[in-house]
Amino acid sequence: MKVLVLGGGGQVAHAVAAGAPANHSLIVKSRQDLDITDEAALASAVAGSGADWIVNGAAYTAVDRAETEPDLARRINDTAVGVMARAAARSGCRLLHLSTDFVFDGKSNRAYLPADQTNPLNIYGTTKLGGEQQVLKSDGDAIILRTAWVYASSGRNFALTMLRLLREKDEVRVVCDQIGTPTWATGIAGAIWGLIDESAAGGIYHWTDLGVATWYDFATAIQDEALTLGLLARAVPVIPISTADYPTPARRPAFSVLNTEVSRALVKAPARHWRHNLRMMLDELRAE
Repeated sequence: MKVLVLGGGGQVAHAVAAGAPANHSLIVKSRQDLDITDEAALASAVAGSGADWIVNGAAYTAVDRAETEPDLARRINDTAVGVMARAAARSGCRLLHLSTDFVFDGKSNRAYLPADQTNPLNIYGTTKLGGEQQVLKSDGDAIILRTAWVYASSGRNFALTMLRLLREKDEVRVVCDQIGTPTWATGIAGAIWGLIDESAAGGIYHWTDLGVATWYDFATAIQDEALTLGLLARAVPVIPISTADYPTPARRPAFSVLNTEVSRALVKAPARHWRHNLRMMLDELRAE
C-alpha cells in the first residue's frame, strides 16, 4: 500500500512515518516540500502520488495566533483540506484527515461522541470544523480522526514547554479548570495505521490516550516522571490557577474529553493511559 503523508514536519505526521508498517511505502511531504495553500500544487501532488491513502497531518495549530490570522488559518485548515479531499476523490485514493477536540464548546457533561453537536469557541476550532465539513461533502470515502492535547518528544507542545519551565523557573502556574486527555503522537500514529489496515468505513472517529486530566494534572505528572527519569534535577512548586487567572486571546473549551470506544473496538493498536504514554515519551526523550 502506498501512503502520502502531509505535514511531515509535524508531531503526528512524524510519528506516522516512524511507525509505518514494513509492507507500506511512504511519500512524506513537509511544508518545505509542498505548500498546501497552493491549490494547483496540492491537487497536482495528490493526483501524481499514486497513493492508496493520504494522511493529512498538515494544519495551522497556533490557537491564539489564529485569532489575529484567521484568513491564513482558514486557508490551511479549511480551504486546502477541501482541495485535498476533492483531489483524493478524483484520484481514487482515501483521505484520513486529522481534526481536534476544539470543534466542541466544552459544555458537555460526558465524553463527546463523534456525532455530537459541534460549536467551536475560537478561530482555530472554527477553521478545523470547516475542514471537516469540506471532507464530509467530498465524494471520497474519507476518515476524519479527532484527537486532543497532542505532545511528542520533538516539536512545540505542552510537555516540552513544561520541562523547559520546570528547569528555568522557581515555580510554575498551570490552569486547573480545563479537562481533556493528554495524547502521545505515537499512540495516534498507531490508531491511524490501525484504521488504514482495517479499511475502516468513512466518517468521523475519535482517538486519544485513556483517562482524563487537567493541564495542572498533566504538568505535575510531567515533573514527577521527569524527576524519576533524571530529566529534572529538582522539583519546583506547580501552582494550580483558574482560566480566568491566565487569559488568552482564544477561548478554550472547559471540557473536551473525547469518547473513543468505537475506534478502540475497531483497531488493533492498544490504547494506553495517558500517564503510561507520558512515561514512554519521556523515556524516549532521555534516550535521545
